[in-house]
Amino acid sequence: VQLQASGGGLVQAGGSLRLSCAASRRTFSNNAVGWFRQAPGKERDFVAAISWAGGTTSYADSVKGRFSISRDNRNTVFLQMNSVKPEDTAVYYCAAARGPIATAQRYNYNYWGQGTQVTVSS
Repeated sequence: VQLQASGGGLVQAGGSLRLSCAASRRTFSNNAVGWFRQAPGKERDFVAAISWAGGTTSYADSVKGRFSISRDNRNTVFLQMNSVKPEDTAVYYCAAARGPIATAQRYNYNYWGQGTQVTVSS
């Protein structure tokens, strides 16, 4: 199983970016998917998650109202990032959870993508 995160790049503060996470097969068919991020020298933190059916989402307080997670009917999950801030700068990882429930706990995720760099300039 492979997860491919893409869409990262350099963006100015206040701008938008859309990240994508694609699975090599139907990994997401019964699994929640989450996005995490890791800044240099810091822990990998939860950003957002979506349930396997897409009906339930969860967000870190730091991104509520600015980021939105969604999924299509196939194998792709998206993270729409609006009104980005310099503190959003990090490597963003997508991950597939062990079960269908959207969860913020990292230990509930057993498949991880390689990460995509997001840099927000002030």
